Amino acid sequence: MSDADDEEQARLIEAGRLLFARPCGFLKGVVKVDGLPMGDRPEFAFAGRSNVGKSSLINALTGRKDLARTSNTPGRTQEINFFTLPENDPDGVYLVDLPGYGYARESKSKVRAWNSLITNYLAGRASLRRVFVLIDSRHGVKANDEEIFKLMDTAAVSYQVVLTKADKPKKGELEKVIESTEAVMRKHVAAHPRVLVTASRTGEGLEHVRAEIAGLREH
Repeated sequence: MSDADDEEQARLIEAGRLLFARPCGFLKGVVKVDGLPMGDRPEFAFAGRSNVGKSSLINALTGRKDLARTSNTPGRTQEINFFTLPENDPDGVYLVDLPGYGYARESKSKVRAWNSLITNYLAGRASLRRVFVLIDSRHGVKANDEEIFKLMDTAAVSYQVVLTKADKPKKGELEKVIESTEAVMRKHVAAHPRVLVTASRTGEGLEHVRAEIAGLREH
């Protein structure tokens, strides 16, 4: 990057730090489209396979251990959860925790209802600035991740991959997953080409996710 690019990235990292240093609060959980809050501020959604670490990432980004519920049981998040950042600030943003996909223990009717809710949300939310699609860095892109990519390509929803649990694989293995993921994303029209790499446990890469949100909030 050029010096100007470096300066801009540093500015956005600081803007993200300041934004996420303020309190974040839970607004509501939504199980039907008519329960969605007004689209009166920029929204940033987090999607991913069940147990990929969405709730852990949201907690790490906001510095709250219990803001989003975490569980070792796949499929725990069964509704769209909205959080306000900063809390009670109409000029802030919504962080949105989407139900995990790719988990089939629940009844087919419930899975269909969740899928319909997510599809309608992604396709019809004008205030949605970006979806961060979380991919476990130990496993890379799976078939049902590709299904979500295609859905967002069709809906013209901007999305960006965030690799999670980057402290788990060995360095060489992680680099291979990053390269293969970047190659996949170049094939998708609505995907942001830059892949973010994070580890909620260690804090690795969190500043870059915050910076992306701060930059998109400005536009």
